[in-house]
Amino acid sequence: MSSFTRSDLTDLFRAFAQRMAAERTLLGELDGEIGDADHGVAMADGFEAAARALANVEDENQTLGDGFTLAGQVLLNAVGATTGPLYASALTRAATTFGPVQEVPFDHLPALIPAIFEGVERRGHGKPGDKTMLDAWWPAAHVVTHESDSSSGTVECLRAAAQAAAKGAEDTRAMMASRGRAARLGPRSIGHLDPGAVSAAALLDVLASWAADHERLT
Repeated sequence: MSSFTRSDLTDLFRAFAQRMAAERTLLGELDGEIGDADHGVAMADGFEAAARALANVEDENQTLGDGFTLAGQVLLNAVGATTGPLYASALTRAATTFGPVQEVPFDHLPALIPAIFEGVERRGHGKPGDKTMLDAWWPAAHVVTHESDSSSGTVECLRAAAQAAAKGAEDTRAMMASRGRAARLGPRSIGHLDPGAVSAAALLDVLASWAADHERLT
């Protein structure tokens, strides 16, 4: 059985960073409609900084827990605003989930999704339907914890979670924001996608694609 290693974590964050860079303009435009237009820059710069930090300190003594903690700390400093603390808490939760080991069985990878959802939920005190990133993370976590079983492969589980997140992000268009800067718009926030949910869905799409490539190459 293949494993998910500390080196794989660095590679995964490189893939995250590449996707956030590609989505930078779109996310900025979406955020400009209901926020302050900085979400694309923040996500692109933050994940690039996290990927770079993970690569710089990667050695035989680094555990997965150390890696997730480091990535969270970097995102906290590089992203700031609301998104930075939320993802910092999410990755701290992931550090606890994966623990002080240098690798885990590959089929443990989907556990990253509910860990991130729980970290964001606890830090932000939000709920699905608030028109936030939780509207992407929650359906993805639900797939992992309630809809997948031992007969589902890791990649199939992650693909289903990514699809659920994409639908969740699209569903934010019909929602009225009740948290964050967009909440100031009230009913005027209806008809716009939430940029945090869109970026979350993109990260989940990357996770599924990265896992498929990893499985094919091992």
